[in-house]
Amino acid sequence: MHSKNPASAALSGSTPPLIHWEEDGESRSAHWRSESGNPPPKRVVPGDDQMTADSAYRLACEGTAILWRGDFQNARQLLQAIARRIDNKPRKAKKAAKHADAPAPSPVDVFNLHRLAQSQRARTLAMILLPLDEQYAIPLRRAPVVRDACEEAYGAPDGSAVVSLREVLGLIGAHEWRKKGVEIPALGARIHPYYGVFSPVRGEYIQLVANQPLPSTQLAFDIGTGTGVLAALLAQRGVERVVATDIDARALACARENIARLALGKQVEVIEADLFPDGRAPLVVCNPPWLPARPNSAIEHAIYDPESRMLRGFLNGLAAHLTPGGEGWLILSDFAEHLGLRTRAQLQEWIDAAGLKVDGKLDVKPQHPRAADKTDALYAARSKEVTSLWRLVAR
Repeated sequence: MHSKNPASAALSGSTPPLIHWEEDGESRSAHWRSESGNPPPKRVVPGDDQMTADSAYRLACEGTAILWRGDFQNARQLLQAIARRIDNKPRKAKKAAKHADAPAPSPVDVFNLHRLAQSQRARTLAMILLPLDEQYAIPLRRAPVVRDACEEAYGAPDGSAVVSLREVLGLIGAHEWRKKGVEIPALGARIHPYYGVFSPVRGEYIQLVANQPLPSTQLAFDIGTGTGVLAALLAQRGVERVVATDIDARALACARENIARLALGKQVEVIEADLFPDGRAPLVVCNPPWLPARPNSAIEHAIYDPESRMLRGFLNGLAAHLTPGGEGWLILSDFAEHLGLRTRAQLQEWIDAAGLKVDGKLDVKPQHPRAADKTDALYAARSKEVTSLWRLVAR
């Protein structure tokens, strides 16, 4: 999946907002960092190893953040304890609902309730805060070294800051993914995703591009390149020149680094562009976000496409960027259709209105674990999901 999220505050050069709190009878403040763009909590209290999970959970549910001053590993355990309390709560509601004489919710209702629960869960878990000093060190006992992870996400240090523990754990995980990389069998190599750029862990869409016969090996455009994985694959398949585009600063840097790692710089050019580069190509590839909904965080811009703007933008501009006889490859999951967020007829109407026609389609069933997890709230839709490569040509 490709990254479409706007650049972070650090990368765009804007100054982070301030968070204020009272501690030891003094008014204090620091920069507030939130990759999701959440405002700083209005109520903040210090917390340490004496605080119980029940107390922390109650405060977090009330919207009071806890600035941790105790042991780092104890803070992690506290976060896990709060998560367990959140996750156990819906089970009681479901049990009560079984006895209620109410019609079954629609797939859209299930999706919206799931998203709401996710948002509330994230907001509650974000209430455990950590201090960062001027060099991105966490001044707590048994704290890990997070400077490299913070610099990759935030840029150079700029004064002391406060950040949620959950975000710090995400930074650490992303840093490890970036170092280790993700093995891509179709490439026979690893792709190294940046923080905030969607990791190509769902390999089925990559395999679709690997299996589809190329209409030309002269030139291809990769629209919304993200990590650069599809641009690299096209180059490896023998396309002489690939122009890969994105609008996100992190995605552009990530794609350029991956292309350089793979020694494909002579074939692949990564440029900043809103969808299409100038000119026409015999092959234009796009893997847009697949769900028409509003993202709640930076990473979700690769999954959620409000009002299907990118999908429709790609379709509407495709014919004007294809050479005669050229093909557009739209890689898209039908998950939105099973959730009732978009219909197949609507997608076909957009294709028709853009002066395009479908010249073939290649399908694959997703293999990720959630597709087989019957406890997942969206299992009914996930179990039916198919990812397709639509071959589109101008009428």
